[in-house]
Amino acid sequence: MRALGIILAGGNSNKMGELSAKRAVAAMPITGGYRAIDFALSNMTNSHIQKVAVFTQYNTRSLNEHLNSSKWWDFGRKQGGLYIFTPTITSENSYWYKGTADALYQNINFLKESHEPYVVIASGDGIYKLDYGKVLEEHISKGADITVVCKDLEPGEDDVNRFGVVQMDADNRIVDFEEKPLVAGNNTISTGIYVIRRRQLIELLETCANEGRTDFVRDILVRYKNVKKIYGYKMDTYWRNIGTKESYYKTNMDFLNRDVRNYFFKQHPDIYSKVEDLPPAKYNGEAVVNNSLVASGCIINGTVENSVLFKKVYIGNNCVIRNSIILNDVHIGDNCVIENCIVESRDTIRANTVHQGSPDDIKVIVEKNFRYAL
Repeated sequence: MRALGIILAGGNSNKMGELSAKRAVAAMPITGGYRAIDFALSNMTNSHIQKVAVFTQYNTRSLNEHLNSSKWWDFGRKQGGLYIFTPTITSENSYWYKGTADALYQNINFLKESHEPYVVIASGDGIYKLDYGKVLEEHISKGADITVVCKDLEPGEDDVNRFGVVQMDADNRIVDFEEKPLVAGNNTISTGIYVIRRRQLIELLETCANEGRTDFVRDILVRYKNVKKIYGYKMDTYWRNIGTKESYYKTNMDFLNRDVRNYFFKQHPDIYSKVEDLPPAKYNGEAVVNNSLVASGCIINGTVENSVLFKKVYIGNNCVIRNSIILNDVHIGDNCVIENCIVESRDTIRANTVHQGSPDDIKVIVEKNFRYAL
């Protein structure tokens, strides 16, 4: 494919609360054995994009560990590859990335030294499958300056006001673009995926830098919407952004739906991730598991219903886990009840503990204690 890929994975979301206190949003665990960034990386390699850069900044340790080898996504090659860029102090600049456009500008040499004519920009917190090649084909056929991948949100599916809301004409040209409006005029939103010609991107970034502008959406898409030919590309398949606690919970729960699981994991192309050598999940004599996802390395002694268990979770005797997400390496003592909750990774839940949220108010559990014999 005649494009290079850039994944913006440096952001933090305050709306995720304690879940993003120690990791980047792009590193959030998804559906048992994946990370959020795996979906963008898999889409890149499935679209035959050989050269991909990931821009990281906030709480990068777990994300960098996850990306320590490019082989999992088949970027380990002589031509192309996977590049990780973090903010760098230079004689001209000592700032972190001040915005998405500034992040691109601080690494503008990567763009200048590349030879691909087009650039695919994606965020690292979207859960979806997309052939970027089809977006590029439409981008070229329309003669577009920028193409924005858009999605019509169903009523109640997500909060439209936390996205950029776009309005298109009959030819899919974007005639209006509002970033996170107080009142949305429609339900068509930008998914944070863009296609743009590389040389044009360089020119726009240099203009932004000279004018002290730092945000790609506000200072390029919104500002140039009546100057540049900016088109929308409608996607009609599954897409979610996990930037809030509620959307993160709903996304993982969506994978309890067989149709969603089959779409991502049994239909071509595949989603790839870094693989750990862990034993299969173990279900002891009293274990009862219904409609749940259980990752490798788990040991279950109690009841698990409508829940997602990540790697190396231990469920004690007589426990009841319902409608909950248990992140990696959690130890839950005997006789515990956990319902409508998200349990942070590496927690130890003491025996005889009850944590109950509600469908409208998911409870995040963060226990900061030492493990002990039960």
